[in-house]
Parts: sequence; C-alpha cells; structure tokens
Amino acid sequence: MRAVLRPLWRGSQVEEIAVLTPQVVIIGAGAAGLMCALTAAARGRQVLLLDHANKAGKKILMSGGGRCNFTNMYCEPSNFLSENPHFCKSALARYTQWDFIGLVAKHGVPYHEKKLGQLFCDNKASDILGLLLSECDEAGVTLRLDTSVSEISKLDSGYQLQTSAGAVRCESLVIATGGLSIPTLGATGFGYQVAKQFGHTLLPTRAGLVPFTITDPQLKTLCTELSGTSVEDCVVSCNGQSFKENILFTHRGLSGPAILQISSFWQPGEAISINLLPHIDLPEWLEQQQRERPNSELKTLLAELFTKKMAGLLADNWFASKPLKQYTHAELKAIAAQLGDWQLVPAGTEGYRTAEVTLGGVDTREVSSKTMESLKSPGLYFIGEVLDVTGHLGGFNFQWAWASGYAAAQFV
Repeated sequence: MRAVLRPLWRGSQVEEIAVLTPQVVIIGAGAAGLMCALTAAARGRQVLLLDHANKAGKKILMSGGGRCNFTNMYCEPSNFLSENPHFCKSALARYTQWDFIGLVAKHGVPYHEKKLGQLFCDNKASDILGLLLSECDEAGVTLRLDTSVSEISKLDSGYQLQTSAGAVRCESLVIATGGLSIPTLGATGFGYQVAKQFGHTLLPTRAGLVPFTITDPQLKTLCTELSGTSVEDCVVSCNGQSFKENILFTHRGLSGPAILQISSFWQPGEAISINLLPHIDLPEWLEQQQRERPNSELKTLLAELFTKKMAGLLADNWFASKPLKQYTHAELKAIAAQLGDWQLVPAGTEGYRTAEVTLGGVDTREVSSKTMESLKSPGLYFIGEVLDVTGHLGGFNFQWAWASGYAAAQFV
C-alpha cells in the first residue's frame, strides 16, 4: 500500500499530506467484512479493513451464547427473507456451508451439531474470530480499528474517504457495516447512509429474530409468573409460516427459538398462534383421559405435560381447574383448542436492543447478485446484513456473511 503526497493550501504556504491508496477498502470488520478482506487479499489485492470499534468481530464473539453458531448444514436459499428472493442464490451456491466448514477444519477448531443442522464451536466463539483474523494476517490485510469515516466521495476512478486516520483513496469500496441490531456492540446506520448517498433505494428496516413483548395484563401476569420456563417443540405460526422449536416465557413476554423465528414474519397488530402440544391429538387425548381418569383434576393431568407451576397457572387461569368428569364435551374441545391454537397479539418486540438481525436494508434489485457491486455506482459493493437479505435463526445469517463477502472479494 503506497502513500501519495498531494498539496494542501494553508494561507501562502503549501503543505503536503499523505493519502493512503490501497486497492480495496472495506468498512466493517464483522463476519462479512473479514471474509471479504481475507479472500480479496489472498487474490493479491491490497486491502485496508476499517472499523470504528475498538475490536473486530464483536457480534461474532457474542453470538450463539458465546459459542458462535457459525453455519447450518442444511442451508438453502429458502432459509432467507428478501423482497428479491432469488438474489441470494448465486452467492450461496459459490461459497457453501461446506466451504466454511472446511476453513474451520483447516484451523482445527472443534465443533458440534446442536440440533437442526446448527453448528457451534465446542469451546468459544473467539475460535471463529481467531481463524478469520489469522487468515487476514496471513494474506496481508491491513486492519485499522478505532477508525471512523466522516466523508466518502466518488472520483473519476474509485473513491476517496476522509477518516479519523487521514485520507484514503481506493479503486473498490466495500460496505460491510451490518444493520441496526444490538447498538451496544457498535451497530449504526452508516451503511444505509452510504447507500442513500450513492442513489440506492432503502427498504424499510425493522428488528428481526427478536423476542415479543406482552402488555395485556392477564397475559403479562402469566408470562411474569412463568419467567424462565421453557416449553419444548411448540409450533408457532403467523402469516403462513410455522416453526417448531422451544418457546421461553420472560418477565416482558415471550422468547425462545420459535418466537425469534416467527418474529421476522410478524407485523404489529397481528396475532400469532402457538400449539403448545403439537405431538398430541388433544381432543382425543382429553376424552381418553376423561374416560380413564375421571376423578383427576385438569391441573394434575397438565402437570404431566408441563412444569407443575405452568400446569397450575394454565388450568386455573384458562380453564377453572376441576375433575375431568365435570367437563362437558364442548368444554374439553375448548381446552384442546386453547392449548393447540393459543392466539395472542404481542404488543411489540424488544426492538434493535436485543434483535439478532435487521430486516430490510439496501434493495438488492440495485446490486449485482454475482459481484455484490452497486448497479448505481461502479466500484461500490455491499455485503452482509446491510443488504435486504435476512436468514432464519440457526447459522444462516453467518453463512450469508461468508458467502456475500466471498462473492464480492472475487471482483473488488
């Protein structure tokens, strides 16, 4: 990377200041930015990777409960949401989950499948960040942290940036700044500002993979009383989408994998449906229990399916618990319907504060699916979460980061 000296007029004197001139500048040292940097540098490109944070890959480090769910064995384009659903196909086909698993194996990082194809580090998420930084170092990437970008301008060929470390010129500029989720880790809307500056359309953004909040007094009391209680393998549905996973009651509402998944498809004011016992034919089961155990109380019966506390709360609050023989056929049918199709309208979500991803972003119809290059401003690239591509929970968003970063790196 060479420095070009250019004159700067100060009164009657001329001073000369250094302008760094890497071939490629990548803004954002998260998953997508690191992948793009190491891959482009391995091609022989001079790469400068910038981040305003004091540490690279902060979101990697906190992901997956500190163990980083770095990809999913069953990754398919259908696992992604976008206004332009075909956009992700090309990049995902050219850098697959097996390619990243190979990189993990190369560095000897131990990992395991938790469930549903989700791959986690055996030890710590820092193993994934470490291998990415090691690959960057080996390829000759220049990484500068604590460096903010105040201005970007288009040149006849390439771009010029004003940064807190000085002026920088480059042929290719890559925006890998992520979305708005978890601002405490440094998330900002910088990437969206750059996109807008260069004529791109921004699709509305909102928090995704995020817990629901409940304000209805009766439901809130139930959630508060059951805070910390998990129910396995529920089916949560909304807008034609369903996910079978655990749900978790919190003091503010509902969370857990199934809730996070459906949150990306939910819109304010809509109801969600929760089948608490999808593995049981509830109408038939309740009638059978009434025949075989007529003197058993409903709460006693439910305690065999849920925790004792949850069974008691549901039975008392929803059904006025009494011996099974005292329920009519219609009442048993209503109990089955409530447990198998619990309808509730969340007040909202926890928002970007705890959201794992940001839905919406840069409209992919204005970006090349092959190169990730802007169709509005040549030499400008967008990768990762800043684009309108959002994966399901379970390692898919990391795979999009690896795939989109790799795709752009072939052309920058």
